[in-house]
This record gives sequence, C-alpha cells and structure tokens, in this order.
Amino acid sequence: MTQTPITAARLRDVTLRDGLQLTGKLLSTDRKVALARQLFAAGVPELEIGSMARGDLVPPMANTLGVIEALTPQELERSWVWVATPRHIEKAAAAGAKNFQYCLSVSDAHNQANIGRTTDTSLAAMPDAVALTREAGGRIQLCLATSFTCPFDGQVDPDRVVQIANDPRAEGAADIVICDTLGQAHPGQVSSLISRVAAETPRREIVFHGHDTWGAGVTNSIAAVLAGAGVVDGALGGLGGCPFAPGASGNTATEDLLFAMRPDWLTPAAFAQIVRESEALLDDLGEPNRSKARQGARSKAPAFEWVLPASR
Repeated sequence: MTQTPITAARLRDVTLRDGLQLTGKLLSTDRKVALARQLFAAGVPELEIGSMARGDLVPPMANTLGVIEALTPQELERSWVWVATPRHIEKAAAAGAKNFQYCLSVSDAHNQANIGRTTDTSLAAMPDAVALTREAGGRIQLCLATSFTCPFDGQVDPDRVVQIANDPRAEGAADIVICDTLGQAHPGQVSSLISRVAAETPRREIVFHGHDTWGAGVTNSIAAVLAGAGVVDGALGGLGGCPFAPGASGNTATEDLLFAMRPDWLTPAAFAQIVRESEALLDDLGEPNRSKARQGARSKAPAFEWVLPASR
C-alpha cells in the first residue's frame, strides 16, 4: 500500500460519540447539532455524531436519533453513527443516517461487557448489517475495538485481529477501524499491526482510533498513518473513554492531532476556531481540557502564528 502523507490523512472528530460517553453533564440535541456544524465550518471533514447504544446504559447518547434527524442530507454524508447490531442500523437509517461504524471487540471478554454477546455472534450478524446499509445507500465500517489490549484479558494477539479482518462475514465493509481502546499501545505495535492489516487483509481504507491514556496518542496516530492508515480519530480536548473498559481514558485530542499533522485545509484561523469551540464545550461540560496544543495556543508567544491573540 502506498504510504499516506501526513498532511493528506483525514481527521474524523469523534467528540459527539466517544468524547461524550463518560461525561456527567448531558448535551441537548440543539447543542450537539450546533457543534457538528461549527466543526464542519472550521474544515473538519468527517464526524462521528452519536451512538445507538441504549440510552439507559449510556445516557449521553440518548438523543442520537434527534441529532441525525436535525442534520441535513449533505451533513449526514460526512457523519458516522456507532452501531453494534442490524437493528441499530434500521433505526438510525430510518432517521436519515447513511454511514455506520459497526463495532465489535477482538476480545470476547470486552465484547460481552460492551455489547452483551460474543465476538463471533457480532460477526455473524454483520452480513445483515451490510445488507441494510446498502439498502440505505450508505457505507459501513468494520470497527475492531480492543485491537491491542483488553481490560480483562490483557494483550491481544495481532493474529486474531488479522483473522477477524479476513472473516468473509465482514465482506462489504468499506473501511476497517483499528482501535487502541485503552491507549496502551506503543508506536511499534501500531505500525506493525496497521502494516499487517494493509498487506494481509482485503483492500479497505484503514482508520486508526487512538486514546491518549499513556501519552502516546499523537505518536501512535502518526505511526498508523505512516503504516497505511488514511484516517485518524480525535476528540476535542481529549474527551472520552469507554464506560465498559476499566482503565480507558480520553481520546487523542483533535487539537493535538491537527497541530501535529497539519492537514492541507488547516490554517491558523481554522485552528483557532477549533480551539475556541473546544474550550467552550469543555467549560459547558465541566471537564478538564487535556490538549497540549490548546495550552500552546494560549501561551505567551504571540510571534508564533498558531498562538491565539490574548484578547480572544
């Protein structure tokens, strides 16, 4: 596979799904829609806008259908919804969703905790999920949580990831998402696994979903791109974590990924807009902002074009 230049890799912001899963304060549908539009306006190419997880189990996701219904068809073309069953796709598609991230865990123990079934049971349902996606005229991703480590079983065998990626029941997936769910991977592991997925599994766009638990989120994301990933996930201010994965912490910060990777659309003005949106959101939620790039943007170094004016 041809290596993706760092500046050509796309960012998918996952604030509205993975970023909000563990927050104590809930966001209204209107606030979520406004944030999605602000991120699109700033230049962010793709968003994850919510999850079809049960609202009683993951309350911040309870209004996902309302978010889908409020977005335009053009906005929904650039938006992804987390799903775990064909029924999830039916409900989200009826609301207007087009793009679905069908998630299962490489580790059976985590799949049971997160979705309530074995990994094989999730895989067995994927052909129905693919068929429903085609009926909706959309795209579906095969999302593999716990691709590196499991909170219950420890290290995950890379061969198992490759085996699932090659499973014929996953045919029809346009992309594959390789997740460092706990943020415990290091760049060598990420590079090795992404390279294997690129070389040994069906040709699909590779997405890397990283967390910054051990401070390697940006480094791992860059390693993934250099190994063949075309998309990386991030959340504003490093928000996020899995409610069913003890030890998981925030996603890699969107601001940190953008500053490090400098996609072609990013300008200092667009970066400033994203920093301000991040600050406003995390203030609203009462959550700490973990982005190092945001700290830099508020530093006293006005000669550097990426630093925000002190009055703004």
